[in-house]
Amino acid sequence: MSRRLFLTATGAVSLGAALSACGGDGGGNDSSAEPVGKADIDKAMKTPTELTFWTWVPDIQQEVALFEKKYPAIKVNVVNAGQGVKHYTKLRTALKAGTGAPDLAQIEYQAIPTFTITDSLLDLRPYGASALKGAFVDWTWGQVSGPGGEVWAIPQDTGPMGMLYRKDIFDRHGIQVPTTWDEFAEAARKLHKADPDVYLTNLAANEAAAWHGLLWQAGAKPYGLTGKSDIAISVDDAVSKKLGTYWGGLAREGVISTDPDFTDGWYAGFNKGKYATWLTAAWGPAFLSGSAKSTAGKWRAAPLPQWDAAKPASGNWGGSTTAAIRSTKNPVAAAQFAQFLNSDPASAKMFATRQSFFPATRTLLTDPSFTGDAASFYGGQKVNELFASIGDTVDDAFQWPPFLDQAATDWTETVGKSLADRTDTAAALGTWQTRLTTYAKKQGFTVKGT
Repeated sequence: MSRRLFLTATGAVSLGAALSACGGDGGGNDSSAEPVGKADIDKAMKTPTELTFWTWVPDIQQEVALFEKKYPAIKVNVVNAGQGVKHYTKLRTALKAGTGAPDLAQIEYQAIPTFTITDSLLDLRPYGASALKGAFVDWTWGQVSGPGGEVWAIPQDTGPMGMLYRKDIFDRHGIQVPTTWDEFAEAARKLHKADPDVYLTNLAANEAAAWHGLLWQAGAKPYGLTGKSDIAISVDDAVSKKLGTYWGGLAREGVISTDPDFTDGWYAGFNKGKYATWLTAAWGPAFLSGSAKSTAGKWRAAPLPQWDAAKPASGNWGGSTTAAIRSTKNPVAAAQFAQFLNSDPASAKMFATRQSFFPATRTLLTDPSFTGDAASFYGGQKVNELFASIGDTVDDAFQWPPFLDQAATDWTETVGKSLADRTDTAAALGTWQTRLTTYAKKQGFTVKGT
């Protein structure tokens, strides 16, 4: 199963068109509505109802069945409308048409602003969602919450970033696991000099997700949306330039590779030992164990190297949520389904064990049956336990733009291209900033910080 979770989420749409594209109000589902009483919720959950849920998660019917068993009056129709661009484009088209939208949809964290800015998501607060805040990792709740306390979705899985590394390659060349980015750079030079066919890591020139995760770890604040029309764009600030100088420099030296990821050549690179590390997310260990079986037992996991070793930090790459669509005619049932699917202990554990999702719930992240798993692919290391601890170091203030697709496309054509071509990455950041600023202004945004 592909875990490329930074999908170029939605097609370009002007602010004016976006604001006119929001779905109908269904039953008058205003985010400022009074809390729905328990009696009303109980009545709704006993009333024969059909919900339509758009999701790309494989075999999710198993989790859905748990909900239907508890609430036999509710039937959930699971529809795979596609993944990434296809999924979001279909959803946006249905919302604009005012017909055909589902009651609920799978939405990745980074895509949430694209739909909240068009008033397309149901605020789940009136339906009891606020009570779940403590059940989830802090930063995930920050990703699904609005500035006014709105709860736009319920977290499902996450992707705190760490480093997978080939212990055998490190041992062969006398390389210690780098704990700082300075140590990482020195190890990259040492390894490639000793064996020109091996690179310490591959920073894919087509993967905007990894770059955003590294920005997140470094403490960058590339985007800041205020209301629906004011946005700060800072993708070439001092922190971003630090990353640009660092990674661009290693690419120009030729001591890291920049191969496009999730391609045949990239998979082959792992199997033949071309890459000694993978800077990836918590879903990466399961993914790699199925994609590089010939290297079983040779890998280990560690936190990302740090910019400041005294202040451990990480970023996130991937993960998604369940959101109720504002136009639903069954807001109570939809809201209860979103909450149950991701907070019910049996359902949440099923995602972790059957779909290999990395949990968002605190209970699972401290469950010995999950954290204690000693994977043979990683030499018996308790990799889940490691990534659970890394998740505690993810900053909860990181924001996404409401035009993620444009940000990812522009990154690939500027910063990514500079890495692949071994040109000036710091300068490419300036081009990325200019392109995004110009785009935002054309869509009707007031851009700040430029």
